[in-house]
Amino acid sequence: MRTVEWHENTVRMIDQRMLPQQFQVLTCRDHHEVAEAIRGMAVRGAPAIGATAAFGLALCAVNSQAKTPTQLLDALKEAAKDLGGTRPTAVNLFWALDRMLREAEACAALPVSDMVSALVAEAQAIADEDVEVNRRMGRFGAELVQDGDAILTHCNAGRLATVDYGTTLGVVRAAVEQGKRVHVYADETRPRLQGARLTAWELMEDGIPVTLIVDNAAGHLLRTGQVQVVLVGADRIAANGDVANKIGTYKLAVAARENSVPFYVVAPTSTLDMGTPCGDAIPIEERSPEEVTHVRGVQIAPDGVRVANPAFDVTPHRYLTGIVTEEGIVRPPFETHLRQMMEKKGAAAASPSDAKREE
Repeated sequence: MRTVEWHENTVRMIDQRMLPQQFQVLTCRDHHEVAEAIRGMAVRGAPAIGATAAFGLALCAVNSQAKTPTQLLDALKEAAKDLGGTRPTAVNLFWALDRMLREAEACAALPVSDMVSALVAEAQAIADEDVEVNRRMGRFGAELVQDGDAILTHCNAGRLATVDYGTTLGVVRAAVEQGKRVHVYADETRPRLQGARLTAWELMEDGIPVTLIVDNAAGHLLRTGQVQVVLVGADRIAANGDVANKIGTYKLAVAARENSVPFYVVAPTSTLDMGTPCGDAIPIEERSPEEVTHVRGVQIAPDGVRVANPAFDVTPHRYLTGIVTEEGIVRPPFETHLRQMMEKKGAAAASPSDAKREE
């Protein structure tokens, strides 16, 4: 199944807290349950969070007792506040909620039942588009991978972080589909071990060679020439190219630069936040101390120890070799080229299609 999907007026998702020991499907029946699934990291990864939030608003619409479009719109805005408060760093969350609310406003002249149908269709479109976007990114990114390359990655930016296929691991999958031999080194990614639990599981399921390493081994592999390229995902990319990603990404980027290893970010344009000028303006989520002091419920630290647990860090754009998007590979200067790419994308979206012109 997909990481998250709409099923008979419910939202179903792979419960990533249970992997790799158990494969369980979590079913959410209202938007409050969807919000809790996002907050509790049953579903995680910026693109997957966005699609899940969109389905959450669709679920709000289905369950609403609203009699008028205005009442439904008010209910959706309240639900969006609930969903938007779950994970502050991942910009795809807010992108998807904004898109759903724009669709609701565009349909406000229709009967309530038609609005509901339109919102379910829009959420499904967001999910379907994510899969196609990932495949397009994979094809672009595969150009960066040579036959025989060893790839280092951090956290999980695979199909579990998206609706399907993956961003970083989508590049890996596309390279394998092209017949290239690759080997992936997966950082374990403390404190929630997404690399150990999820990335390693995904790649082993697909039969792609993977070696799990502790986070602190990455520098050694880079210095000794055992890695040819570093690929990571992103939760938010600022207008100047600064990247917020899972904590530990910045340290990895610095080590890659020191050892002249290319460092690429793989992320859809929905992860770009052109309204945020630089990484210093990106909100960084601080998560529970228990994620650091405990591992799967087992305490590993002294009682009462102070804990800092930022979930993300910011990698300045100067450490990036490029950013792989569904529109192509963006290279420095990022502020200029990101703006040009988004302007071109916006112009293309606003122009009539060839089919429309033929009519």
